[in-house]
Amino acid sequence: MTNRQQPRHDPRPARILRSRAAAILAALVVALTVAGVPSPASATAPRVAQSWSSLMYHSLTPSPKYVQLRKTLAAQRATLAARAAQVSKGKVTQTSAQTRLTTAVTADAAARTRSAVAGEALTSARNTLTVVSLQRPRAGAAVTGAKNAIAAAAKAVTTRRAEASRAATELKKAQAAARTATVGLDKAITSWQSASTTVRTNQQKLIALDKSAELAREAAALSRTVVTEVRARFSVADTTSVNGVTVHKNVAFAFRRMMADAKADGVLLSGGGFRTKQRQIELRTINGCPDVWTAPASSCRVPTAIPGRSLHELGLAVDITAGGRSLTAASPGFRWLVGHAAKYGFVNLPSEPWHWSITGG
Repeated sequence: MTNRQQPRHDPRPARILRSRAAAILAALVVALTVAGVPSPASATAPRVAQSWSSLMYHSLTPSPKYVQLRKTLAAQRATLAARAAQVSKGKVTQTSAQTRLTTAVTADAAARTRSAVAGEALTSARNTLTVVSLQRPRAGAAVTGAKNAIAAAAKAVTTRRAEASRAATELKKAQAAARTATVGLDKAITSWQSASTTVRTNQQKLIALDKSAELAREAAALSRTVVTEVRARFSVADTTSVNGVTVHKNVAFAFRRMMADAKADGVLLSGGGFRTKQRQIELRTINGCPDVWTAPASSCRVPTAIPGRSLHELGLAVDITAGGRSLTAASPGFRWLVGHAAKYGFVNLPSEPWHWSITGG
């Protein structure tokens, strides 16, 4: 009779297996965090909330290719500025060379004219000597005067020819300098045009690589669904503190970046984020709502949502302060947020300058 082999059982207790599985999961979370990739906000966070968080993370975190191209473009812009300076310098040099050439051309023409006139004067003096030498009776004084005139004219010719020679030499130098300046300017312009084309091309590539606005729009399109699904399974454990402001873990990265970037621009943001339903009930009473559970928010002295409806109870809204003061429509903090908050996924409730959430509600 053949005995069937019984299945082998793992002797390890189930609790040990669960413990090791938990340890492996924890190690994976740490590894992801170290690598710079945001881990899921919590085990119970809805998938849509995690999608929102992922979209905002990638929107606010440039790709390595984008970062490298931006560095390259910065260097190329510096090169373009240097090329532009060379073009400006080349234009000045060429203008100076052209001015020198114009002066040399005028001087050369004048010197040649004076030399020609001196030559004609010498010829005239010689003719005069011939005439007075043939006169009879011979006039010694006239002959002497004619000879002196010839000597003076000959000296003038020598002087004028030397001047013409110098003017011609200067003209050649001016012409050479003008040619060199023109060639230099042409090269500078060509180099500038090449650098300009490179910068223009890479600017277009950088724009094409920048998906931040597109990703932020995709996240915004999910925001209302995020609120609905987070509300269905919210736990206080899903919140975290960002510089003293408690928010939902899925918006923490974007909110932290917003505060950091505002600080870099000289705007110190803070405020109140998450609050419990009990605190919402207390605020409804404090703010004089006619009925805690049914009166609309607008009926309170300070608009306050009905308990269970406030985004503060989910950590998805923040009453923002700047420099310790609530925002007003005229405050620098509000103006900064109007210009930048959408980039981080936050929208203002128009009736309350201080209230910002992922839906604007």
